[in-house]
Amino acid sequence: MSKIVKEVMSANDAYVTDFGNKGELPMPPGRKFAILTCMDARLDPAKYAGLSEGDAHVIRNAGGRASDDAIRSLVISYKLLGTREWFVIHHTDCGMETFTNEIMGDLLSCSLKTASVDASGWHDSNAGGGTTDGKYINWLTISDNAKSVVEDVQRIRSSPMVPSDIPIYGYIYDCKTGKLMEVPEATTAGKVA
Repeated sequence: MSKIVKEVMSANDAYVTDFGNKGELPMPPGRKFAILTCMDARLDPAKYAGLSEGDAHVIRNAGGRASDDAIRSLVISYKLLGTREWFVIHHTDCGMETFTNEIMGDLLSCSLKTASVDASGWHDSNAGGGTTDGKYINWLTISDNAKSVVEDVQRIRSSPMVPSDIPIYGYIYDCKTGKLMEVPEATTAGKVA
């Protein structure tokens, strides 16, 4: 068993000790909203949005992007579990701003091993075989944070599966201060019709 597995299992044992009546929480989120945000380990939506278990759905992916799967999750969140408001929250200093589709495709074609980055850019170890499959994926990279929030809110809003009476708000989380900063153009794009 790895050190990480031992740490996770130990933390879970402590969590179970104080679990209390959380097993009685209903499946639908009690506060009836969902957040789409980045998987970045520095972001803790429970803390920055004041969440407790059972409050809201939190959907996370690289960049907090409105991918097909993120929209699938939001639609399930609404249609089957009753959420009535959605937030798209990107963040400053996002790793998705550090590469392009072309860079990712090239790195994967060299090797499947972890790449490194420095002031001159991304570098691959070139150890082992790679694949060209990464050249055919839109990695949903970010070149302008506010613009990407607007694009994601617009993509969600334009989905025929998304009801027009769900407000969608756009924000950027500041990694230096913890503050959520509204992207007014995104919130306007996500207004109820």
